Amino acid sequence: MRIAFLGTGRMGTELALHLLPDHQLTVWNRTAARTSTLAEAGAAVADSPADAVADADLVITSLFGPEAVRETVIAAGLIPAGIPWIDTTTVSPEDADEFAESVPTYVGVPVIGTLGPARKGSLGVYVGTPDASLREQVLEVVAPWADPARLTGVDSGRKAATGKLLANLALAISAQGLREALALGEAAGASAEETLDMLGSTGLAFIAGMKGAFVRGERTTEGGDFTADAIAKDARLMIGTVTAADDSTRPGGDLPALRGALASLDAEIAAGHGDDDFSTILLPGAEPTGE
Repeated sequence: MRIAFLGTGRMGTELALHLLPDHQLTVWNRTAARTSTLAEAGAAVADSPADAVADADLVITSLFGPEAVRETVIAAGLIPAGIPWIDTTTVSPEDADEFAESVPTYVGVPVIGTLGPARKGSLGVYVGTPDASLREQVLEVVAPWADPARLTGVDSGRKAATGKLLANLALAISAQGLREALALGEAAGASAEETLDMLGSTGLAFIAGMKGAFVRGERTTEGGDFTADAIAKDARLMIGTVTAADDSTRPGGDLPALRGALASLDAEIAAGHGDDDFSTILLPGAEPTGE
């Protein structure tokens, strides 16, 4: 197919590269230099979103957040009638409803995972639309991105968006838990390595394994897999979703653990580490949150 791919940041580039062997890609990014990897791999580069979608059989967007989607797609009336629109952007359930109302061919396709799984084609991927035929078509298109066991069709973009936010809530809260575990271990006289080892039989084993290399200094957070800016943006979508639903009377309804994680992320962002991997909250010298 002729596919227009809008948004070639870190994740968007990896997703688009998986499509090049089987499809003709035309790509666009607000910062044109970020299309260079795909251009070298054989994609055409468009000067504008309108040029990119002009002859497309299918449009894919991988933008920073819902406001970028509104500006680039919705306000511009960008999607031609009848052309499927796959949106991998992380949005709230309410945003997904809005986009589906505006564009009948909208399919919410958020991906779960970081750049490593993206390069390997082993992400989790939700495909959300009430149109069963369109859902099957999109599941086939995006299969190169996904671990087959984690490629999931659901009957709305809202459900797909919810699945993505739940995954990132678990990631943010787990990272905050690891931050606090490292602090507790240090206060008790344990080294960071000893603390990581002791967490191996706990509920924090997954995040300790994922982020241990950053804690040990084996990896730098510069140019990281999932930036502090990005996960903080997603955390605000989660908090906004709960606030809009007036769920604050339920246990955990105000998302206090997530707010703690967001405070840690915001402290690092204010210190100039927003474009670093969100593991920056775990490093010695990470900014205090005042919590």
